[in-house]
Amino acid sequence: MRIHDEWATAGFALPAAAADTSVFPGRDFLSRWWAHFGTGQPRLLEHDSALLPLWHRPDGTLSLVGDEDLTDYHSPLGAGAGALLGGYLNDLPPGTRFRFDSLPSEAAAELAAGINGVEAVRHGAAFRIDLPASFDDFLAGLSKKERHELRRKYRRFEEVLGRPRLLGGTPDPVGVFVELHRLAAGRKGKFMTAKRESFFRELALLPATRVDILAGEAETPVAASIGFQDDRAYYLYNSAYDPRVAASSPGMVLLWKLFESAIEGGSVLFDFLKGDEDYKLRLGAQPRPLYILEGRT
Repeated sequence: MRIHDEWATAGFALPAAAADTSVFPGRDFLSRWWAHFGTGQPRLLEHDSALLPLWHRPDGTLSLVGDEDLTDYHSPLGAGAGALLGGYLNDLPPGTRFRFDSLPSEAAAELAAGINGVEAVRHGAAFRIDLPASFDDFLAGLSKKERHELRRKYRRFEEVLGRPRLLGGTPDPVGVFVELHRLAAGRKGKFMTAKRESFFRELALLPATRVDILAGEAETPVAASIGFQDDRAYYLYNSAYDPRVAASSPGMVLLWKLFESAIEGGSVLFDFLKGDEDYKLRLGAQPRPLYILEGRT
């Protein structure tokens, strides 16, 4: 096993142990997260067949690189990361606390195999929808009540703001997203600190990232989202809308347009990522359990 802090290492070319985890286990996401929020030095455990990025937090807890608020999935890369982790834990001082969160079942099983006496405990979920071949089929798959509500909100948006569209070529789309985010009340509005804005701007440079801006006929932005797209799925990372036009349901109309876009682009999965908001279930999302492994050496 090699222990180092080199983000350029070849191990990041290995596939994630948990499928459909988007950019989160990869170099592009984790190195940018580290540049903005990491402390000390990362500990990358690497073997020819596996890579596991670890972080000794300031409080002494050992975790995976990436905090729970910004990292929706954690997963080792390749196969055999559990054995690497077990060897690393054995060399730590007795009593060292470890906590590995946001693990899909495959990732949790891989890591748990290397830790004696620790079982994975469910601590949350991501929510996902298997997409049909057409948007009409998607609407048909909703309950009659939800389909009626969604169409009603779409018509209301049209009546007040005009035909909705996703704007192309918007100057500084991340700036639009940030501005709308900061208009939100309470915790959501306070979430977008200057450091997080800088992080989101870095994420927007990734090939997988999509920044979508919703507007009506006047082409004034009323909602925005940041997500990740691959050849199978669209992952909705974060979104915001203008509370001054909340009565026109810009958030739900944005989702309508994102579903349309994902299906037209050939995606077979729409992942809302973390959060158990009711609207996700009403739209047909199913939970993907996430697990935590924690204990002491």
